[in-house]
Amino acid sequence: MKRVERSLLSVLLLTCVMQGRAAAQGPSQGPSLAPSSPSSTEGALFLLLPVGAQGVAVGRAMTAMQGPESVWWNPAGLAAVNHSRFVMIRGDQVAGTETAASLLFAKPGVGVLGVSYLLLDEGSQDLTDADGNVVGTISVRNHLAVLSAATRILGHLDAGVNLKMVQFRLSCRGLCPEGGTVATTYAVDAGIQLEPTHAFPLRVGAMVAHMGPRFQVVNAAQADPLPTRARVAVAYDVLRSLTQRRDLQAWITTEVQERVRNPGPMAFYVGSELKAGVEDALYLRAGYVVNDVDAESGARVGLGLHYERFDLSIAKSLAVSTLTGQTEPVHVTFSVMF
Repeated sequence: MKRVERSLLSVLLLTCVMQGRAAAQGPSQGPSLAPSSPSSTEGALFLLLPVGAQGVAVGRAMTAMQGPESVWWNPAGLAAVNHSRFVMIRGDQVAGTETAASLLFAKPGVGVLGVSYLLLDEGSQDLTDADGNVVGTISVRNHLAVLSAATRILGHLDAGVNLKMVQFRLSCRGLCPEGGTVATTYAVDAGIQLEPTHAFPLRVGAMVAHMGPRFQVVNAAQADPLPTRARVAVAYDVLRSLTQRRDLQAWITTEVQERVRNPGPMAFYVGSELKAGVEDALYLRAGYVVNDVDAESGARVGLGLHYERFDLSIAKSLAVSTLTGQTEPVHVTFSVMF
């Protein structure tokens, strides 16, 4: 995204926050990625942004999928991670630049414990006086710290949970009439994945994401609820019923998402992942988002490569943003086993 476009989006967000300060008795004006969107009455909307190249490429249909990116989608998917990993993620969102890292510790037969951190940098905006002189700079940052745990139960059921600290930080350097703002809250994700039988390549996933207390930016009267979501998904390996080759998999997954508060039209996600190889593998991914008020509808594509201890995935959304008139740049995930 161009610097000018990012600055414009930052101004919109800053205006929303400042208006909330000036109208303590008015409607809630917590931080919002798009103040005019149907979700503008919810706080910490950056939690709804996609994280990771696999998740972007399969069109956000990740609730029934497995892998290290499951930290950001359904923590139950971490139970399938057999080796400890360090994961780095980088992506450009409409709201800013996203950087994330995860440290996953896996013990076969026990489960996976992970620590993760995400920074969404929404950029900076200069403040000027009546003569056009720069007198200060305001920066907007969103922080997310995650403690994850996942394990396999009874051989067919995986369960996972995330404990999260969510923080919005508006920092000011120089002469700023409003000073800075810090808002912090906590949230929980809980999910499961079930494979009814190993003989039939079907996996069912379900979770509730972003459960927690209201997000208070201005005062208690204006605290916004977190964007809590319920998700249900099914994934099926269509090649396992056609061939016994272990080096080929073709997962097709579909998912629905609904708001827990104020339910409305459900969002639909469809994704696919073709894997060729066992020890070293190549992944081809594609997905589509339908009717999601928190995301642009349209197609996504991506590639992945696993070689020895290393994994590299890239993805790109082909949907055109209604805010910028452009598609998003690529998202990249890199991980190494240790």
